[in-house]
Parts: sequence; C-alpha cells; structure tokens
Amino acid sequence: MGAGLSQNQVTEPNDEGPSNKTSHSSNSDAKPSQSAAQVLLPHNCNDILKHADSPIDRSSTKKLLEQLYAGLTSIVQKYWVEKGSNRNCFILFARDLSITWADDDRFWHWPLLKESSDESLAVAELLNVCWLEVHGRFEIANLSPGTMYEIVFVLQLKDTAYGWEVPVNLRLTLPDGSRQQHRENLMEKPRGQWIEIPVGEFNTSDKKIGEIEISLYEYEGGKWKRGLLIKGVSIRPKPSVL
Repeated sequence: MGAGLSQNQVTEPNDEGPSNKTSHSSNSDAKPSQSAAQVLLPHNCNDILKHADSPIDRSSTKKLLEQLYAGLTSIVQKYWVEKGSNRNCFILFARDLSITWADDDRFWHWPLLKESSDESLAVAELLNVCWLEVHGRFEIANLSPGTMYEIVFVLQLKDTAYGWEVPVNLRLTLPDGSRQQHRENLMEKPRGQWIEIPVGEFNTSDKKIGEIEISLYEYEGGKWKRGLLIKGVSIRPKPSVL
C-alpha cells in the first residue's frame, strides 16, 4: 500500500487521473480534494496477508477486497472477510491441528476432499483409536475487535462409524486460562454429512491478547473408535439475534 498510510488504510486514486487544471483558489488553507476516498481494510489485514500462499491482487482496493470476500485458501487455513461487516473469519484445516498419532497410517488416513473443480483439501479420517485427542491454537490478534466469535468443529461420521457411545469432550481455553467445556453425544448426530459441533464463544477486546486453544478429546471410555472425518475448526463472527 502507499507510504504514509496507516496499516489498514489505503487511498483510492481519482479514476479520472491527476488533473492538469490550474487552481484559481487563492486560499492557501483550502481543504484537500475529497476525490480520493479512504477505505479501511479488515483488521490486521496486511499482517495476515504476509503469510498467504495465494497470489494477492493489490492493483486496487476493490480487487483486493473482492479476493478477501471470496477467501484465500492454503493447505492449513482459509481466511476470508465477511462482506458488509468487514470482519475476519478463519477455518483451521485438519493439517493445522495437532492430532495424536495423525502420522501413523494404522490409525489415521488423509483422503482428499474435492472442494471445487481446481481445489482439493486433505481431511483427517480416523481408522481406529481408543485415544482421541485433537488440539488447535489461534492468535486472537487476527480476529476483528469488539466481536462475538463462535468456534465450531466441522466433522462427519461415516455410515460405518462405531465406538461413539461415550460422549466426546469439547473445550475452548482463552489466554487468561479460563475455559468453556461441554460434552457432545455423537451417536445422536446424522451420518454421512458434514456437521458442526460447537466448542465455545467469546468476545474479542483489547484486553484479550494471546492464543486460544480449541480441543476435542475422548480417552477415558476405553472404546475403540472409527469413522470420524475432521475437516477443521471454523472461527467466525456469531450471527446477530434479531
């Protein structure tokens, strides 16, 4: 972006280009022309884009924002901006999560999920474990301030899944050490389709700094489990209730 602008502020040039007309005003204190509109980019946008894998179109603010509304996807995350509110949203894909024994092909498999005609995503498929433990971490500084965010796991239970009689534990740990936790009975969930399992929610503020930790685990029931697909963790603004 242009030098001298604040981190998340850009100036749109006049579409008519620089004027060659001579000003007839003799007032040296005249206000600057309003033909250049200042546009605020999403919170912490420039820092977030430093880590983007996709090419970034910075030829104009409009094109950049259109790209952010559509979303930028890497093998580990997707970042997009909620149109209208200009708030940041993220998905931490399974490759960005810490999964116990994920690299052992006796317990986990990594099939590709077709997201679009030219895009595939690796998801984690549970083959057989009795110790289920999944954790993710995320920096609050990348979330829009003054916003209620909700955290959900995006999962699927295959038709052949078994061993889910014991409810799983979900936990959200905030930087100050406070926790939100509850249990979910996956036996009651539909199979063969992607579902969202809530983890927790919190309000962003200047006082909340550091990382949040998102957890899904079950290792006390002793049952061998199979047939769980993990797409990732969605971190997004909670819809307003009218």
